[in-house]
Amino acid sequence: MRIDGIRYGIGLGTARAVRLACIAAVAVVVAGVSAPAARADTLADALVGAYTNSGLLEQNRALLRAADEDVAAAGAALEPVLRWTAGITQSLGRGRSAVGFAVQNTDSLVASGQLIAELLLYDFGATSLGVDVAKETVLATRQSLIAIEQQVLLRGVQAYMGVIEATEFVTLRQNNVRVLTQELRAAGNRFEVGEVTRTDVALAEAQLAQARSGLATAQGNLAIAIEEYRNVIGRRPGRLSPPPSLPNISSDIEASKALAMRQHPSMRAAQFQVSAAELAIKATQARQRPTINLQGSLSVSENLDSSNFSTGASVGVVAGQTFYQGGALSSAVRRAQAQRDAQRGNLHIVRLNIQQNVGIAYAQLSSARASLAASDGQIRAARIAFAGVREEATLGARTTLDVLDAEQALLDAEATRISAQTLLYNAAYAVLASTGQLTAVGLRLPVQLYDVTEYYNLVKDSPTARSEQGQQLDRVLKRLQK
Repeated sequence: MRIDGIRYGIGLGTARAVRLACIAAVAVVVAGVSAPAARADTLADALVGAYTNSGLLEQNRALLRAADEDVAAAGAALEPVLRWTAGITQSLGRGRSAVGFAVQNTDSLVASGQLIAELLLYDFGATSLGVDVAKETVLATRQSLIAIEQQVLLRGVQAYMGVIEATEFVTLRQNNVRVLTQELRAAGNRFEVGEVTRTDVALAEAQLAQARSGLATAQGNLAIAIEEYRNVIGRRPGRLSPPPSLPNISSDIEASKALAMRQHPSMRAAQFQVSAAELAIKATQARQRPTINLQGSLSVSENLDSSNFSTGASVGVVAGQTFYQGGALSSAVRRAQAQRDAQRGNLHIVRLNIQQNVGIAYAQLSSARASLAASDGQIRAARIAFAGVREEATLGARTTLDVLDAEQALLDAEATRISAQTLLYNAAYAVLASTGQLTAVGLRLPVQLYDVTEYYNLVKDSPTARSEQGQQLDRVLKRLQK
C-alpha cells in the first residue's frame, strides 16, 4: 500500500512540514520497536470464520439430517409394527325375553385390551425401492451442502478482499486530499505573488472539494465492506494481511470444464436427483401390486361387574391389492414420470450453467490479470508525468489545471490497480468454485469438518430412544446443538 501523499508532500511542503514528517516517521518507528505488532488476520483466518460461523451451513446441515431421517422412516416399513389398544365400555339396555315375556335390564362394564403385531412379508419391492429413493435423496442433499459450503467460502473471499479494497481506496483518497490541499496552498501562495490568476486557485479548490467527496464515498464503502465482513466472517475485521499468493489454477479451460462436469457438487446433486426420480417410478408401479402381511393379535376382555373374562390370540397371513382407485394409481405413475423428466431437464440446465460459470470465471481472471499488468505500467508513466508537469508548473510552463489533470490521471491509475487486484483474487477463487474445488478440504482449512455420515449411520436403522444406539444419537444431537 503506497503512501503517495507523503511522497508528493515533500516536493510541495515547506521545510517545517518536512521536519514534522521526519519526527512523525521516527515516532512510528520507535513505537513499532517498543510495542509488538498485533497479529494480522489472514485470508485463511477469514475463511475459517466464515466456515465456522455460517448460519447457512448450519441450516443445510439440519436439512441433511432431516433427509437422513427419511431413510430411517422408509426403512421402518420393513420392520415389525407393534401397537396396542385398550378401552372400557359401559353397556346399558332393556330387553324382553322370549320366555315369560319378562323385561330385563342389562348393565355391564367391560374392560378390554389388544396387542397387535404386523410384518410386511412381500410387496414386490415397493418399500425397498422407497428406501433407495430416500438414500439417493440423501446423497443429493450432501452434494447440495457442499455447494452451499462453496458459496459461503467464496463470499468469505469476497468479503475479505472487499475490506482490503475499500481500505486501500480510503488511503488513496486521503492521500489525494492531502496532495490537493498542498496544491491549493501552493496555488494560493503563487496567486499572492501574482504568478497565477484567481482561476487557478478556483480550479484547485474545486478539485479539492471533489477529492473530499470521493473520500467520503470511499469511507462509506469501507463501512459497508466492514458490515459485510462481520456478517460473513462473524466478527469485525481487524488488521488484515495482504492477500496470499493466488491458488494454483489450470490454464486449460476445457480441462477445467471437464473436471467441473465430474466433480462439481451441483452436477452430482442433479445426477442423484435423476436417479431418485427413476427409482420413484419403479416404486410407484410396485405399489399397484399385491402386498402380503403377517398379522397377529393377543386380546383380553374382562367384565368388571362379574368374574367373567376371556382371552384370545390369532395369527394369519393377509394379502391385498388396490386395483382401482378412480384413476389415482395411474396418475401417480404419470406424475412420477413427469418428475423424472423434470429432473433430467434440470440436469441439462445445471450442466450448461456450470460450463458457463467456468468460462466466465476464466474470462474474469484473464481480464483482471491484463488490467493489473496494464495498470502497473500506467502508474509508472503517470508518476513520471505528474512529477514532470508539477516541475514545469513551478517554472511557469504549465498551468494549475495541467497539474491537477496529471494528479487525477495518477489517481485513476492507482484506483484501477486496486480494483484489478480485487477482481483478480475474486476471479481466481471463483474458478475454484466453478470447478468444485473451493471447499474446506480443498483449501486445507484448519477447521472441524462436519461429518455427513455420522448422523446417517446412527439413524439409518431407525433406533428407538431407549436403545444403546438411540442414547448415542442423543449425545450427538446435544453436541450439534451447542
